[in-house]
Amino acid sequence: MSQKHPVIAVTGSSGAGTSTVKTSFEHIFRREQLKVAVVEGDSFHRYDREAMKQAVEASEKGGGRPISHFGPEANEFEKLETLFREYGETGSGQTRLYLHNDQEAAPYNQKPGTFTPWKSIEPGTDLLFYEGLHGGVKSDTADVAQFVDLLVGVVPIVNLEWIQKIYRDTAARGYSAEAVTHTILRRMHDYVHYITPQFSRTHVNFQRVPTVDTSNPFIAREIPSLDESMVVIRFRDYHGVDFPFLLNMIGDSFMSRPNTIVVPGGKMGMAIELILTPLILDLVTKSKK
Repeated sequence: MSQKHPVIAVTGSSGAGTSTVKTSFEHIFRREQLKVAVVEGDSFHRYDREAMKQAVEASEKGGGRPISHFGPEANEFEKLETLFREYGETGSGQTRLYLHNDQEAAPYNQKPGTFTPWKSIEPGTDLLFYEGLHGGVKSDTADVAQFVDLLVGVVPIVNLEWIQKIYRDTAARGYSAEAVTHTILRRMHDYVHYITPQFSRTHVNFQRVPTVDTSNPFIAREIPSLDESMVVIRFRDYHGVDFPFLLNMIGDSFMSRPNTIVVPGGKMGMAIELILTPLILDLVTKSKK
């Protein structure tokens, strides 16, 4: 980890809601006037869209364990580790963009589902911010987590995570419910071995728990709203956390364990900003000394 060039990562599986947390981070960065190098996790996939489709089909036909975007076969863990290490040392490093759709691809005159060329991060940023699947991943060949100064997990209970994924992929991406279910099953080995373990390495976890029935996520017709949820926030190191302040500021919140505070789902954004703003400013202040 680096005192000079901080690395902050938000990690969570596909459909977990990391984009919601990313918005809260953007509010903090804008309010505190921080210059941030933003890195998207999809940029470190190994294959473009067409090549990934072919690689998945080949792995399934081979009779072995199918590959997925959760595991090492389909990702550049070593390059992500190198980026975090180099940024911490120099304030720069190599990154690129994954172009998800026509709108993102148009400025680069490329097809959707492809990558832009690798390029160096411009000097002068206050910190690096990563949002994706693998901000705290470890594998046989890489240890990304060791170079992260603030690691934040976004971890809805698994049934809610599946509901969000099924709804998003069918409504926004045109997949059938059967196809999304197949993807969930195909990725289960990698989910258990490469996604879940990250949440034991995080400094703070935000876990959304619905207060409505999600017992069968495969027939759910809508995503439980934030107002139909509670958010369980767990701190790895809770010494120095001002729990009385948080309880006073966030109405209807309570502590369930010495390192855990529970807040209403509708106040998740507020809780994120109250909790993470001082942690981020502390990293930036130390880096400028």
